[in-house]
Amino acid sequence: MKFKIQSTDSLSKARAGEITTDHGSIQTPIFMPVGTAGTVKAVHQREIKEDIKAEIILGNTYHLYLRPGLEVLEKAGGLHKFNGWDKPILTDSGGYQVYSLAENRKINEDGVTFRSHISGEKMFFSPEIAMDIQRSIGADIIMAFDECTPYPCEYDYAKNSMELTHRWLKRCCNHFDQTTGLYGYSQTLFPIVQGSVYKDLRKQSAETIASFEREGNAIGGLSVGEPHEDMYEMTELVCGILPSEKPRYLMGVGTPENILECIALGIDMFDCVMPTRNARNGMLFTTQGIINIKNAKWQDDFSPIDEELGGYVSTFYSKAYLRHLMHSKEYLAPMIASVHNLTFYLWLVKEARNHIVEGDFNSWKNKMVKQLMQRL
Repeated sequence: MKFKIQSTDSLSKARAGEITTDHGSIQTPIFMPVGTAGTVKAVHQREIKEDIKAEIILGNTYHLYLRPGLEVLEKAGGLHKFNGWDKPILTDSGGYQVYSLAENRKINEDGVTFRSHISGEKMFFSPEIAMDIQRSIGADIIMAFDECTPYPCEYDYAKNSMELTHRWLKRCCNHFDQTTGLYGYSQTLFPIVQGSVYKDLRKQSAETIASFEREGNAIGGLSVGEPHEDMYEMTELVCGILPSEKPRYLMGVGTPENILECIALGIDMFDCVMPTRNARNGMLFTTQGIINIKNAKWQDDFSPIDEELGGYVSTFYSKAYLRHLMHSKEYLAPMIASVHNLTFYLWLVKEARNHIVEGDFNSWKNKMVKQLMQRL
């Protein structure tokens, strides 16, 4: 994997760049639609490419390990062949799901013992196993196995967890470097900065992660309930330490406001379930602000969902029609809403990139943050 910075903003730390993988290039800053179980919920691959114009999607190690399982994925030739997506894929390590979904989990130096949230079967993930699973899935970018601390958490817990994550990272790197991909293309390992909202821990973790000199780095353990101010403070601190010549991925973030503010702090990559999850509940993100499409005010509004946004779905369907589908519980409703929201998110990062290149990102960002978060 290669990364090249093409433009920087003079009034912030925003930058526009390009990540090159064996499955294609990615223009940064970028948002990655979340395809937890090998699919972005309610969205066809054709729509992801042609309407949403995504350049990379995310898969989840824990869920793919449980279903369909590694045997099926390996027989298919990896996730790219299995789901028909020929562009880059990133997988998280499954650590967050182990802690948030699995029952009766026990964490020790070796790894995590847990029970499947589906079958109740007892399972075990170690750093080495997490690397092997992601080799089998075949993602272009894979994540180190870490422990994501909850918020709030005590300082001592955050410190011990961070140190365990660092020890696990060394094992991840050793095992990753001693193995090869299964499908004839290269894979890249990103370490993850932890440390909760404690400045000294975040500093220590960022310095440790940077010392491993991998091709890219991630920031985890944020957007887990902490105030946005803390998220921004920790992100700014960590971005000041992680090497500028490598991509920085802020995991699980977030709202349009979060994304714009964190681009300004030097983040290049984002993912979040918010656009699709909120879409299924009737919340639409638009270029003018946020819409609850279930509200009565849209009942006879026959204007397009978002004409300014462009894209077939956002300009073809009316607000009134989508509201009708939502209240009728038609399957088409979450499909339209999901495609629209993801189209908006990809538009947002592309516009951010354009304004970084044009040199007016900071003033545009300040205007857009206010505009995009207003309720219509």
